Amino acid sequence: QVQLVESGGGLVQPGESLRLSCTASGIYSIWPMGWYRQAPGKERELVADITTSGTANYADSVKGRFTISRDNAANTIDLQMNSLKPEDTAVYYCKLSTGISNYWGQGTQVTVSS
Repeated sequence: QVQLVESGGGLVQPGESLRLSCTASGIYSIWPMGWYRQAPGKERELVADITTSGTANYADSVKGRFTISRDNAANTIDLQMNSLKPEDTAVYYCKLSTGISNYWGQGTQVTVSS
């Protein structure tokens, strides 16, 4: 079955950087993928997504600070997060969409605090 495994979360201070990675297994085609996040008491929201050809889309709140990228050969996506703010604190989830089904990773915690 399809599995998405995220890594790279952690605790950082405001202004620092983190890089998240997500690897998809059990799937043998390339599909759009993305990163979402959910803060306590809030709904899950899109952070950034990327098409199979590499076109990226970002939430306004992260534009200029975050960069999404993908390696189709390895079936991975990364999220480089710079200039992190306390409001970026959330559980970050990787998503893969086939057009018929959506698959989610288990999530990785990102905490930005001084």
